[in-house]
Amino acid sequence: MGSLTFGKCFDPDGARFGIPTYPWRLAPEGMATRRQLRAEGLRPGGQPIAAQLLRPRFRRGPLVAYLYRIELAKPVRPMTSRKWGALALAMLARRTCPECSTDAGYVIPASLGMCVPCAYPEEQRAA
Repeated sequence: MGSLTFGKCFDPDGARFGIPTYPWRLAPEGMATRRQLRAEGLRPGGQPIAAQLLRPRFRRGPLVAYLYRIELAKPVRPMTSRKWGALALAMLARRTCPECSTDAGYVIPASLGMCVPCAYPEEQRAA
């Protein structure tokens, strides 16, 4: 693709990239990213990607953000009691130490694979 400049990111007809493309932070009215839709309490709802934003980066590929039409977006589905329960169990599993089987009170670091007292027992005895 080569290096992208600000002007090369502007392709409202979609001739270069296949879908309408705009420079970063210059999205047209009536379009939003997934995060922007979520902040408004909406979701894409199965609609296709309407456009994209490109942000050129030095010596790397460009950042891409996909845009969806706001008028076709649907409301976010509400959380049910079963979804809340499943989320609570998943978070409990992330907090439970596999070595001592206790709830650490925080998410177990993936780098340690166990709670801090189990990972560094000699430092805990000194304290």
